[in-house]
Amino acid sequence: MFATKNVEAEYQEKLVVLYEGLGNLALFQQLATKLDIPLIGFADLNPNHTQFFFLSWRDDCLSLFDRESIGKHGLIVEIDHRQGEQRTWPIAKTGALAQALGRKTKTVVDATAGWGQDSLAMFRMGYEVQCIERSPIMAELLADGFDRLAKLDWMQQLNLSPPQLLVGNAIEILEQLPSKPDCIYLDPMFPPKRKKSALAKKAIMVLRDLVGDDEDKDQLFATAFKIAGKRVVVKSPDYAEPLGGKPSESFHGKLLRYDVYLTQNKG
Repeated sequence: MFATKNVEAEYQEKLVVLYEGLGNLALFQQLATKLDIPLIGFADLNPNHTQFFFLSWRDDCLSLFDRESIGKHGLIVEIDHRQGEQRTWPIAKTGALAQALGRKTKTVVDATAGWGQDSLAMFRMGYEVQCIERSPIMAELLADGFDRLAKLDWMQQLNLSPPQLLVGNAIEILEQLPSKPDCIYLDPMFPPKRKKSALAKKAIMVLRDLVGDDEDKDQLFATAFKIAGKRVVVKSPDYAEPLGGKPSESFHGKLLRYDVYLTQNKG
């Protein structure tokens, strides 16, 4: 996700850090200061609050809530293996995502990390992954998720480090990379097919409400195509027009596709 500056400012009017009386209060205060948003206690919650979203630690996870989910677990960066996924590392490089990334790809930059699920899937397949995230909210959630990942037994036994998280404008960061990654992966926010869809996942709906659509995705693609050593992979909903024009090839998943654009960049 790479939000515009105006959208970044808007989240401060929608979000608060919620302290529920458990955990180190100083951590909550630091987070509120860093994001420049209010810190409130659970006793201060009332229906007249203008904020719609809340950040809080529950069960040692930084969680994001909206008003409807305040009494539930909330949204976190999920670090567990996906259902049906093998538990060894690295897992087999199978499926549409692995096909799109390519057999010879070793290094991947996920320039629109969002909730980090594709980055983590690529990491579990053995790719060397860097993530770029501009949204300050998502960056905090990702950092918390990667910190939890680093503490897992299998990560420590294999002496593995989580994907590297780079925080800032993806277009600017790509221009400043010290070396060209084999692949740059893009999963921008496309406008929904319908204004309200029962199929939309809660995490995507909340992300869209907080940071909006990616209006600079054309510019991001152009920069990625200039920088990527071998290919740019764009994840798109099946109804969307290809972001970079006709792709070199496409691989289809359920309700989505991965468009591959081969580059001639070196170094």
